[in-house]
Amino acid sequence: MTMRRARWKRWVGVLAGVGLLAGCGRAQLYGSPELPRAPRQPPVEYFQVDWWKGLVEKVPLLEYSPREPASPVYEPESRNVIAQTRDGYIHAVGPDGKVSWSFKTGAPALAGAMASEGVVFAPGGDGTLYALDGITGAVKWKYPTQESLATVPVLADGLVLVATDTDTVFAVKASDGTWVWQYRRDPPSGFTIRGASAPKVDQGTAYIGFSDGFLVALKVDDGGVVWEKSLSGTGTEFLDVDTTPAIDSAGRLYVASYKNGLYALEADSGAVLWNTSVGGMTSVLARGEVVFAAGDSRVDAYLGETGRLIWSLPLKDKTALAPVLARGMLLIPNQNALLFVDPTTGKTRLSWNPGRGISAPPYVVGSRVYVLTNNAYLYSLDMNNVQKGPRG
Repeated sequence: MTMRRARWKRWVGVLAGVGLLAGCGRAQLYGSPELPRAPRQPPVEYFQVDWWKGLVEKVPLLEYSPREPASPVYEPESRNVIAQTRDGYIHAVGPDGKVSWSFKTGAPALAGAMASEGVVFAPGGDGTLYALDGITGAVKWKYPTQESLATVPVLADGLVLVATDTDTVFAVKASDGTWVWQYRRDPPSGFTIRGASAPKVDQGTAYIGFSDGFLVALKVDDGGVVWEKSLSGTGTEFLDVDTTPAIDSAGRLYVASYKNGLYALEADSGAVLWNTSVGGMTSVLARGEVVFAAGDSRVDAYLGETGRLIWSLPLKDKTALAPVLARGMLLIPNQNALLFVDPTTGKTRLSWNPGRGISAPPYVVGSRVYVLTNNAYLYSLDMNNVQKGPRG
């Protein structure tokens, strides 16, 4: 056996060891509910559509290229799926695909909500962080930040953390919305990339990136700085560290600078372990010993220990948004479609566009995947009953 084949088998073994291998199925490809199409049989398919629901009733007459950037979330106590749409509403959709309640905010949201113990924490596009009852939609409390909230909230040690697109992190009490602390950095003078890094919390520390190219470790309890690290070097433009950091089982911290590529760092000190120097990355996902990085025109898989490239999927002129794993498949929205990618090889097994594309990361609960499309249709996909067959 050659050394190259030996390394390949090792990588496949690493991926299989963390449950990423997937089987192939054969079923229907579903189109837009607005424009019914005859079903056709693609080479493989990995899901069945359980239900879909249109959430925006009044579409602007000459609306061009609608975009829904807020990811949905499942609230287990009410069994509702929470979705925020470009008309400024927060919707709760029940397991039957019917809207349970809707709540009007002041502006379209840039990021999705987070749910915990029957409470939905939703970042409104109006700069207000809302705590809503998951069953009724009633307001428990709200905290006005006076800035544009740009990340999914994070719950840690009784606090809700959320970041803005102007480089501020707010921490408020989850119980009543009382302000506890905030941390702010001055944005660079030049151009920046749309988006923001959400905090990644581990062992009492919140790791978060900023548009000036710094990654900062903050104490969750009081916002004190543990350490900070410059990842983008000098300059004034496109220095952003907008990726939400990821931490693997070995304690390595992964984050990407848009300018300088993917980094692996020591979580306790910020010391650099390795760097890929592949620019344009905007999201990372770590599973086991593998880290996936997605961004402008590509998706990559790297070996976490060394940074060795396992595979790279080119996307031409498309931008890959935050990937998720579901039933052994890597699901990647690229604004035009949702890609089903084999995580062991980087091969696209299916490209699903239900109409107007997909800009928000799906939300996965067991075998169920919830997808919000750019035409504001919420889909419930069931990946549990797919018949497995030979690899396509």
